[in-house]
Amino acid sequence: MQGMAIPPQPWPTGEVERLEPLVRRVLAPNGSPFTYTGTQTYLVGGDNGLAVIDPGPADEDHLAALTRAIGTAPVVAIMCTHTHRDHSPGAAPLAAATGAPIVGCAPLALETLGPRADAPFDESYAPDRVLADGEQVAGPGWTLTALATPGHTSNHLCFALEESGALFTGDHVMGWSTTVVAPPDGDMADYMASLEKLQAREDRIYFPAHGPAIGNPRQLVRGMIGHRRQRERQILRLLGDAPQEVGQLVPQMYKGVPEYLWAAAAMSVTAHLNDLERRGMVGRSGETWQTRP
Repeated sequence: MQGMAIPPQPWPTGEVERLEPLVRRVLAPNGSPFTYTGTQTYLVGGDNGLAVIDPGPADEDHLAALTRAIGTAPVVAIMCTHTHRDHSPGAAPLAAATGAPIVGCAPLALETLGPRADAPFDESYAPDRVLADGEQVAGPGWTLTALATPGHTSNHLCFALEESGALFTGDHVMGWSTTVVAPPDGDMADYMASLEKLQAREDRIYFPAHGPAIGNPRQLVRGMIGHRRQRERQILRLLGDAPQEVGQLVPQMYKGVPEYLWAAAAMSVTAHLNDLERRGMVGRSGETWQTRP
């Protein structure tokens, strides 16, 4: 994991920030070492109709802030990038309050053993419409196109705002840290393919669910791909020295990372190992991994 330090408070929690003519942002009060300053909910559109992207946790203060930001504007859709509990639980109460349909990623609820660096899955998520890759939701003056970007989760979507060249990247690309790819649902091969998919696009700016906007998206994605390839080479080098367990690899690979994040780092290391195993480059005996000739 690599990322930037969390800025000191106060954070703009509950405030409405105008980012560009069609986009506003409201920060949820769930900041932590795992979510940066919190989950960012985006409002796309205007007084004649808008979409709400990643409504966040079902927190009363956050829902009240969203209600104030929406005002009297009709809500065309409540859209979720994926179903971790810091992203989608606010959808149901917001839908009840506005009458808007819940649209976006497919439902997915899995239990993951061990601590996470992100929220567990939201078992209550029940979309009215699931978007496939390339499908669109439109309102007055705006069009959002779904991009399937599995990897962080198998159901992850990004949403492209066709009118401005902005891409809402959820947790696939974050503005403060590399994302965790946690098996069994998180898949490193899928994640890398999704990064390559974004690298081939020409989006102007990324609006992630956590961290600041990204004004040099293709450069950042290129760096993220390089970072993951470097981790892969590091694993192969360490296993070339001696067969090792994941718990032995992590302290060597994440020397500058606080120990409370090592469990999360172990998930991404495991995802890399699973990918390398499928490609015939490593194998395992019990919990011990080794390179294959």
